[in-house]
Amino acid sequence: MLLPLAISPTVLIITLFIVLITLLLQIVALVDILGNEFKEGDKLIWVVLVIFASLLGCILYFTMGQQQKLPKS
Repeated sequence: MLLPLAISPTVLIITLFIVLITLLLQIVALVDILGNEFKEGDKLIWVVLVIFASLLGCILYFTMGQQQKLPKS
């Protein structure tokens, strides 16, 4: 017989907040990546990194990936 987990509402709200922020960052990063041009295979690498590395991938993209975008002509 499984016993129910006793999770306090505060922990649940904080966890939900973190998950929603991470999801929002991923969506913003993916829209930015897909809307811009990158060198050769960089776009695919950034998409995979943001999807699979989640929060760390988003942080890396917003700190390092912005400099790899090609200027719009």
